Amino acid sequence: MKSSRIIGTGSYAPEKILTNEDLSKLVDTSDEWITSRTGIKQRHIAREDEQTSDMAAEASKKALEMAGLTASDLDMIIVGTISGDMPMPACAAFVQAKLGAKCPAFDISAACAGSLFGLSIADQFIKTNAAKNILVLGVELLSRILNWEDRNTCVLFGDAAGAFILAPSEKESRGILSTHIHTDGDYTNILTIPGGGSISPMNEETLEKKLNFVHMNGREVYKFAVRSLTSVIKEGLDAHGFEKEDVDHVVPHQANIRIVDAVLKNLKIPKEKTVLNIDRYGNTSSASVPVTLDEAVRSGRIKEGDLVAMMAIGAGMSWGSAMIRW
Repeated sequence: MKSSRIIGTGSYAPEKILTNEDLSKLVDTSDEWITSRTGIKQRHIAREDEQTSDMAAEASKKALEMAGLTASDLDMIIVGTISGDMPMPACAAFVQAKLGAKCPAFDISAACAGSLFGLSIADQFIKTNAAKNILVLGVELLSRILNWEDRNTCVLFGDAAGAFILAPSEKESRGILSTHIHTDGDYTNILTIPGGGSISPMNEETLEKKLNFVHMNGREVYKFAVRSLTSVIKEGLDAHGFEKEDVDHVVPHQANIRIVDAVLKNLKIPKEKTVLNIDRYGNTSSASVPVTLDEAVRSGRIKEGDLVAMMAIGAGMSWGSAMIRW
């Protein structure tokens, strides 16, 4: 089987910035409270006329440019999101139309792990020669599904989009070495948007109880995340006989600095090897990993031959890792 590699990355964040000080005027919180518990200082918020697919299209254009491709070269578009333009059709269809592509396009729902799940799917299509150039996106417009009176959730999230473009690798030793994805449905209740589905259809009661917004048991999410992310990075290392010293860069989902710190401590990987931007973006869910990777690539931090370990976890609970030889 062919191996795949990332030949282009791109990212987009709205111009509007909401600082911790701004939030302190909306809910009972402070810059010190948010920073000490999460590592977040600010987050980006979409304009009223800006849609999820708009952000995704902007990130896609940058990734295509880096890859030296046009939209007509794409064989597939995979979008990880829980906050698409509409419940139906898929956000990927809107992205396809805005790019002018003509290829299969579909969404996957793994919340914050969406882009890594999409990466894993795209990798399989390329390995089996079923596709050549695949656009994978993580994009979220979470500001419209947050309860801005709930300080436990509204301080965490921001809006952004990130993109990967995968293509066959010319060298077997370069590219995506492996992906490792998991889900444990016994934990569906700790991170949810409970309203709007078949359990609680959208109606006046759903809206009154604010069930159409993100609900989270932060303590349980933290414990599950630290345990699962530690395990899935070890899984990736063990799959290739790597030691922790072999890792050049860790690109984590930017959910909470305490989660990242705890995982690094468990793995005994120095924090200096970790690419962090949570202070500037907050938790952008499925956009987090591709946005972070894009910044590291464009800044020159990640160089050819580097071993990159990516990890993410989201509602489901779903989590995954990817081992990449750049």
